[in-house]
Amino acid sequence: MKIHLRMLGCRLNQAEIDTMARQFRQQGHQVVDDPAQADQIVVNTCAVTNEATRSSRKLIRELNRAAGDAAITVTGCYAQIAPDEINVLPGVATVIDNTGKDTLVQHITGVAVESFDHEPISRDDILPGASGRTRAFVKVQDGCDNACTFCVTTVARGDGRSRALADVLDEIRFLSGSGFQEVVLTGVHLGSYGHDTGQRDGLVQLVRAILNDTDMPRVRLSSLEPWDLSPDFFDLWQNPRLCRHLHLPLQSGCDDTLRRMRRHTTQHDFAALVQAARERIPGISITTDVIVGFPGETGAEFATSFDFVERMDFAKLHVFRYSRRPGTPAARMRHHVREADKKARSARLLALSDTLEQRFAETQAGQSPAVLWEQVLGATQDGFINVGYTDNYIRVKGVHPRVLTNHITPAQLDHYESAARQMNARPLIV
Repeated sequence: MKIHLRMLGCRLNQAEIDTMARQFRQQGHQVVDDPAQADQIVVNTCAVTNEATRSSRKLIRELNRAAGDAAITVTGCYAQIAPDEINVLPGVATVIDNTGKDTLVQHITGVAVESFDHEPISRDDILPGASGRTRAFVKVQDGCDNACTFCVTTVARGDGRSRALADVLDEIRFLSGSGFQEVVLTGVHLGSYGHDTGQRDGLVQLVRAILNDTDMPRVRLSSLEPWDLSPDFFDLWQNPRLCRHLHLPLQSGCDDTLRRMRRHTTQHDFAALVQAARERIPGISITTDVIVGFPGETGAEFATSFDFVERMDFAKLHVFRYSRRPGTPAARMRHHVREADKKARSARLLALSDTLEQRFAETQAGQSPAVLWEQVLGATQDGFINVGYTDNYIRVKGVHPRVLTNHITPAQLDHYESAARQMNARPLIV
């Protein structure tokens, strides 16, 4: 069969789609970029906000119009919390919730999926760079035992569950042997890896095992809740293969708002963690999430949050307007914020994010970090326009006579282009 795969939302959804692609290919099916060519379509949906569910419905309708007779299978968080809304959409043949996602490929093909030790398909079929990425996303954990009052993920994903360490290592070895240069560890609550099996330091043990027992050149961690980390955690970065980037979701810089969100951190604790990370890991990039307009957030609370975020000097912000999600405690709270106020607060933080992103990038000017080149955007008289990322997640553009895709090389960082949100650099081939 010809299969078209699409996703919305987080890196965990991306990791799941990547795994499905490998499983379909393992069985001899073809993954196609054009939905019009597909016999089957799989959509991994998101439900973190109302906008995410609207985008999921819109994507399903667009795929149905483009694909004609293709059968559409819908999975993901939106499929978990509102299957009836999806079942009535045109072209939808099957809705599979998150509990059945691991066997989705078998459900469609009728054939059991084999392990990575029994790959019958040439590794050339998953060459890095073919999809515009040379980083592989690996799901190591699912579900969450936190009870943040705004979050529907606990409803959609269930309790925290860790993947067996041996299975993670097998997949990373396979990806390394297939030519990938970087792996990104993903999960709903990544910092809780191993907690369900009694390992309080499970994530530390996992990262050490990956660094010791695989040859993957770069290892990156996705989002980590700040209360899961201790200063000793940062000792892992003595190994230069671990990328100097941490995404620590704050959600609010106001302690009163944090209490209503049921976030297990405070201004004081969060600031101390950030300081410890910066002291132990020179050049680290720390990014965060911020929600504006949470129920009861007054103008004064937002001002407190804004000031704290500015003082933390993050490298970038992901800004979300609070979205009322059914089944969450926050949806039942009083004093919901007007949409106009949410938009205004969001705009202020997004403008701050642009400033912070440029400020951090400019601190790196003149340095020569390693860059994983991911794609070529075009060419000039001087060579190919290569684009990639430093280990501390600065987007870099460099012109070079060679196509550098999927190579890691040092690059002399020059200056930041705010419009393109990237550093210009000179690739150094050594």
